[in-house]
Amino acid sequence: MIERIVFATGNQGKMKEIKMILGDLGLPVLSMKEAGIQTDVVENGSTFEENALIKAKTVQKLCPGDVVLADDSGLEIDFLDKAPGIYSARYMGETTPYEIKNAKILELMKNVPEEKRTARFVCAIAAALPGGEVLTSCGVMEGKIAYSAAGENGFGYDPIFWLDECGCTSSEISPEQKNELSHRGKALREMKEQLKNKLLQEIQG
Repeated sequence: MIERIVFATGNQGKMKEIKMILGDLGLPVLSMKEAGIQTDVVENGSTFEENALIKAKTVQKLCPGDVVLADDSGLEIDFLDKAPGIYSARYMGETTPYEIKNAKILELMKNVPEEKRTARFVCAIAAALPGGEVLTSCGVMEGKIAYSAAGENGFGYDPIFWLDECGCTSSEISPEQKNELSHRGKALREMKEQLKNKLLQEIQG
C-alpha cells in the first residue's frame, strides 16, 4: 500500500506549489529532505522528460515503497535558440544567484524588439511507482522576456518572465494565480489525475 509521495527536490519555493496542488490526494507529500533521503543525481538527459525520469527512478530506489515524483523545468527563449533550456538551473553556474542570471538575460535581450522576445517555461514531471511503473506529464506557460525584473512572489526566472494575459511578470501574480497558469501547475494537475487513477486501482485491486 502506497503511504506517501516523495518529491525529488530541495527547492522550498517549488515544494510550496507542489503541496498546494497535490495536498488533497490523501497522502503526505514530502520533499527529499523531509523524507530523510540524500543523494546526488546526475541529470544527463537531453530533454526535460529524460532528466525528470532519471531523477525519479534514482530516488525511488532509495524508498522503494513510495511514489517518487521529480520534475525538470526550465526557460526557453526563442531569440537565444531556446537557451537556457534544460541548463536553466546550471546557467552561469548552479550557485550563481538568479538576480545575476536574470540581469545577464536582460542584457542579452536589451535591444530585441517585443515580437522577438517570446519565451516559455516548460515543466516535465515523472513519477516512479513501486514495482517499476513510470508516469509522465508535461506543462507549458507561454510568455515573453520582460524589459526589466519585477515582483517578489516568484523565484528563479519569474521576475523577468512577462505574462501578457496578466499585464505583469510571473513574480507579480499571487501563488494561487501562478498555480493556475504555470507550467508546473499544469504538469502537476495532469500528474495528479494519473496518480488518482493509480491509487483508485490499488484500492479496488
